[in-house]
Amino acid sequence: MRRRRLRAALTALALATAGPAALPAAAPPAAATPAAHRPAAAPDWSTAVVDSTMARYTPAGIGGWSYPVGLYLYGQYLTYRRTHDARYLTYIKSYVDRFVKSDGSIGQSFNNLDSMQAGRLLVILHHETGQDRYRKAAKKIRDRLKTYPRTGDGGFWHADNSSRAHQLWADGVYMVNPFLVEYGREFGDSTYTNDEAAEQLAVYGGRLQTANGLLRHAYDESRTASWADPRTGLAPEHWCRAVGWYSMAIVNVLDAIPANQPRRPALLGILRRLAAGLEKYQDPASGRWFQVMDKGSRSDNWTETSCSSMFTYALSRGVQQGYLDPHYAAVARRGYQGVLAKISVGADGRTNLADISVGTNVGDYAYYAARTRATDDFHGLGAFLIMNEQLRGD
Repeated sequence: MRRRRLRAALTALALATAGPAALPAAAPPAAATPAAHRPAAAPDWSTAVVDSTMARYTPAGIGGWSYPVGLYLYGQYLTYRRTHDARYLTYIKSYVDRFVKSDGSIGQSFNNLDSMQAGRLLVILHHETGQDRYRKAAKKIRDRLKTYPRTGDGGFWHADNSSRAHQLWADGVYMVNPFLVEYGREFGDSTYTNDEAAEQLAVYGGRLQTANGLLRHAYDESRTASWADPRTGLAPEHWCRAVGWYSMAIVNVLDAIPANQPRRPALLGILRRLAAGLEKYQDPASGRWFQVMDKGSRSDNWTETSCSSMFTYALSRGVQQGYLDPHYAAVARRGYQGVLAKISVGADGRTNLADISVGTNVGDYAYYAARTRATDDFHGLGAFLIMNEQLRGD
C-alpha cells in the first residue's frame, strides 16, 4: 500500500514538473507555447506600404493635385487614424499646402470630377487642424457644383469639356460623392450634400448597371462617343476599376445618409445586385477579379489588384453595416487573401504591390486587356490601404 502511494506521488510530481511535450494530447495554454512554435504575427501591411511610399517620394515629389495621389493619401490618413503616427498626417498636410495658400485660395478650376477627389484631404485637414483655409478651399468645389453641367436626369458630366460632355463614367461617383458627404458633415451642409450624393449614385447606377449586377464603364447621353452603343449609349465592357470606384462610393454614401433618405432603398438594391455580380465573377482560383470582369476565361485577361481591393473593401463594409447578407464576408475574405498574394517586400526592404492597371479611358476589350500592369501605382496603393484598414483584423 505504501509502495503504491509512493508511486502515485512520484507520478503526480513528474506530471507537475514536466514540460508541454510530456503532457497528454490536450494543447497547453497559449502563454506556455514555446516561442519557436508560436505563429508569427501578421505584418502590418498598411504601415509597411505607407513607410515605403514616403521613403520613395517626398510630399513635393509625389505628384501634382490628382485623384490617384488623393486616393493614396486618403488611405494613408486611415492608417494615421489607427496608428496616430504624426509623420503620416504631417506628410499629407505638406502635400496639400503646396496647393492651398494661407488665404484658402487653390489654383484648380474643378472643371472635371477627377480633380475633386483630393478635396477629401481638405476636409480632413480642416477636421484635424481647424484651419479655416481648408474650409475655404473645399468650398470652391461645393460652389462649383452649383453650375456644373448635368445630364437630363441630373447626373454630373464626367468633365466640362467637349470630349466628356453628356457622359457618365462609373469612376466619377467616387471622385465627388464621398467628398460631398464628408464636406456636409464637417461644415453643417448635409441637407444638400446627402441628397445630392444619393441622387448621383442612383442616377449613375440606373444608367450603368446591367442585368448581371455589374456596371458598364460609362454612358453617353448623346450617343456620339466612339464607344457608345447607338441604342443604349453604354460602353461595351465592364471594366473592373470603374465598377470598383462605384462599389466604394455607394458604401461611403450609405454610411453617411440617414435611414429615411428617400433614395436609400434604391441604393441598397443597386449594391445588393452588384454584390451578387461580384460573387459570380470572382476568380475561384485567386479570389481576385479580372480586368474585364465577365470575360475571365480569355487567355489575355488578367486579375487586377486595385479593383480587387475595392470590391473586397465594399463587400466587407457592406456586411459590417448590415447592407449585405453575411455570406458576402467569405467572398471578401477570399478577395483579401488574393490581394495579399500580390504584395511583397523587395531587397531594399520596401513593399511592392503588383498588377495594377494604369489610368484608363473608356475602350473595348482589347484596350483594357492590353493596359500596362504596373507595380506600386497609386490607384492600387490607395485602394489597398482602404481595404487593409477595413479587413486587417479579420
